[in-house]
Amino acid sequence: MRNILITGGAGFIGSHLVINFVKKYKSYHIINIDKLTYASNIKFLDEINNFKNYTFIQADICDTYKIETIFKKYKISDVIHLAAESHVDNSIENSLEFAKTNILGTINLLELSRRNWVNNKNNLFYHISTDEVFGSLDESGNFSENSKYDPHSPYSASKASSDHFVRAFYDTHKLPVIISNCSNNYGPNQHKEKLIPTVINALINKSKIPVYGNGKNVRDWLYVQDHVEAIDMIFHNGSVGETYCIGGKNEIKNIDLINLIIKEFDKRKQNKNSSIDLISYVDDRLGHDYRYAIDISKIKNELGWEPKTNINSGLRKTLNWYLND
Repeated sequence: MRNILITGGAGFIGSHLVINFVKKYKSYHIINIDKLTYASNIKFLDEINNFKNYTFIQADICDTYKIETIFKKYKISDVIHLAAESHVDNSIENSLEFAKTNILGTINLLELSRRNWVNNKNNLFYHISTDEVFGSLDESGNFSENSKYDPHSPYSASKASSDHFVRAFYDTHKLPVIISNCSNNYGPNQHKEKLIPTVINALINKSKIPVYGNGKNVRDWLYVQDHVEAIDMIFHNGSVGETYCIGGKNEIKNIDLINLIIKEFDKRKQNKNSSIDLISYVDDRLGHDYRYAIDISKIKNELGWEPKTNINSGLRKTLNWYLND
């Protein structure tokens, strides 16, 4: 019996992961904690509310007393840590909140894991991070597990710091940890502040679609269910102390992605006139990284994982969810 604490499980990626683990692993008890901020939605988890191997607790990862109570009551054996403030624009406006949640919240979880796990052989602290900690790429090259850290926004700086603390607890306290750094996620349940939901909502409401700068910044897009499968595989088969980079192999310029969404939306709605006129170029984001791309060789070669969903298929699934929601 594994009693797995999943943080941020009512958020975008977390909700998909919690549902997957609860349904797939009946012998595991999944304890989902979420602060239920604006970016979370407990309704995402309605389908598993009556499962006996699932417990939801509203909690802040910075609340030492409450989290320690959960550790002791449920005899937590593993932590999969997803809870984080993640919107770059918000981090520019309020960096302290990002430092509190992403850095201090992570340290709190690490400390409580260290204190409560006497024999670490059967425990794991799995920290979910981002490729943004590596900074920006030019036209060539890819991020890998060996890339140097070079964060450019308060968000990525806070995630970089949390990564360093996780590694420090592995080196100092021999806490069994694994880190994964993923590319941009997309799919059902994502908050409207993110790029793809922003475009879809603008199309639905026939409002302007904001595009930063010239729209030529490049991102690698990872469909959320592919990410969940990678997390599952790393959790069960990854090597303690290692880092794994998770990418979607869907590298595309922002403006080209937006045009793909518009094309699929107009096709779905049978619009005679293109919605492309809704595109509105706005001032570029401060510290806007030019390009992200990930080399998935390590996770592919060691664990046999690679993404299944191409950008066209993933966008259709995502668009269908938002239009049917």
